Amino acid sequence: MITTLRGKDFIATQDWTTEELDTVIDVASSLKRSFALGEPTRLLSDMTLFMIFFDKSTRTRNAFEAGMTQLGGHAHDLTPSVMQISHGESPKDTGIILSRYGHGIAIRHDLEPGAGDTYIREVAGHASAPVINLQSDVDHPTQTIADLMTIREKFREGVRGLKIAVSWAYAPSYAKPMSVPQGLIWLMTRYGLNVTLAHPPEYTLMSNIVADARRSAGESGGSFQIVDDMDTAFEDADIVYPKSWGIEELFSKPDEALAISAKYKGWICDERRMALADGKAVYMHCLPADRGYEVTDAVIDGPQSVVYDEAENRLHTAKAIMALTMGGKGGQATDA
Repeated sequence: MITTLRGKDFIATQDWTTEELDTVIDVASSLKRSFALGEPTRLLSDMTLFMIFFDKSTRTRNAFEAGMTQLGGHAHDLTPSVMQISHGESPKDTGIILSRYGHGIAIRHDLEPGAGDTYIREVAGHASAPVINLQSDVDHPTQTIADLMTIREKFREGVRGLKIAVSWAYAPSYAKPMSVPQGLIWLMTRYGLNVTLAHPPEYTLMSNIVADARRSAGESGGSFQIVDDMDTAFEDADIVYPKSWGIEELFSKPDEALAISAKYKGWICDERRMALADGKAVYMHCLPADRGYEVTDAVIDGPQSVVYDEAENRLHTAKAIMALTMGGKGGQATDA
């Protein structure tokens, strides 16, 4: 277990070693046990987390806010509209000032390719308190670490060699961020899973992340492949993760993007496709899922679905990340 994570930013899982990520899951499992037993875990008493949401959130916001309360601290729920960010305050000033007021900064900025990760890293570059990425355009590390924890819970014999199908799925609501599938192929290839990414030709992921996934698969003994057929991805899969995402160059053109997605309404996770997977396969989704489009009710509410266990683990991994990066002696952060 790594015990020197105090003050470390959590912006992408790629920034952390697998041993450091294993520590997060170990601590999360311990905190989950304490939560189940009703044992207090006031590891961050009187500490403050500033949460800045450029986009909407249910699981992430509530996991971190409830988690901070359970750790004995307080989380501020903020949006740019109530801050001087809306008037152009710089990431530098935001990072320095919030570091002097509290002990951690967490940011969601996910809908504009090229903007969110850049903004979060700029804040982190000037903040003396640890910065946590609550979802950017590049990665959703607090989601995928919970996904990995869930997979480990469901496959106690080990995750190495499991096949996971990360597939695009149709959704009519809006062009969803690319960060979840990108985070999944980034992380799962590092742990020796056999990752199959499936998507229509227009829905490519960022090329550097695809290249990283290929390299990681080779280093870990897993595999990585891209196919253009959902059925092929699902065949004999141990884990299926069908999820809609947008086209990188069309996030500013929603009507055009939705018109393209409408060509692929058949990309849905239904009972027929689940039957292509291994008989013990699990269905996963970061939620919210577009029911009737991304997935049928029979699948998401069926016996192979683990989405609520997965969502619950968002709380415990959030607490672990905060406890490890914000915890320890000293309390108030100081300017570097």
